[in-house]
Amino acid sequence: MSIMESLVTRRTYRRFDQRPVPQDVVEDMIEAVRLSSCGANRQAVRLVIIQKPEDVARVQPLVKWAAYLPPEQGTPKPEELPTLFVAVVQDTAIPGDLATDTGIALANLTLAAWDKGVGSCIMGAIDRPRLSEMMGLSDGMVLHSMVALGYPSHTSRVVPMTEQTGVKYYLDEERNYCVPKRSAEEIARYL
Repeated sequence: MSIMESLVTRRTYRRFDQRPVPQDVVEDMIEAVRLSSCGANRQAVRLVIIQKPEDVARVQPLVKWAAYLPPEQGTPKPEELPTLFVAVVQDTAIPGDLATDTGIALANLTLAAWDKGVGSCIMGAIDRPRLSEMMGLSDGMVLHSMVALGYPSHTSRVVPMTEQTGVKYYLDEERNYCVPKRSAEEIARYL
């Protein structure tokens, strides 16, 4: 798959088959973050891998799903939950632009997963204090986001943004995600 095909199809996925993510995919995601570009090569992004089923289950009530949808539509059912979470942590003892470096690392992580057919959902609506305590994060280690991962049990596709859709994603009649995106003309202009 070309990088552009990956970018078109690597959408957010919120419902998953219940098969575990293999260790080689986890290792690819770690390597993708390790190789991420970052300011002054400071490498301040850290990961906590949560893959034991009992630990994945402990994370589930501490994250929020699909803010644009009613919970009965956007929250995965028990048989659709992710099989892996990755906590993305910033080491604040290392100076630099942590926001930019973390964004690049997240893009690399999710693209590496998608290269092996593993879908992802980057989650910022999370219970940071309880998750940080659960993971035993030390002082100076700040939980940025959680990434839910697994093999998607639905599709997610880009659709044109219109006055009717606005920016909010929605489900079609088969419960697949439709993600409105602005046109290229709205995004870029030439001088």
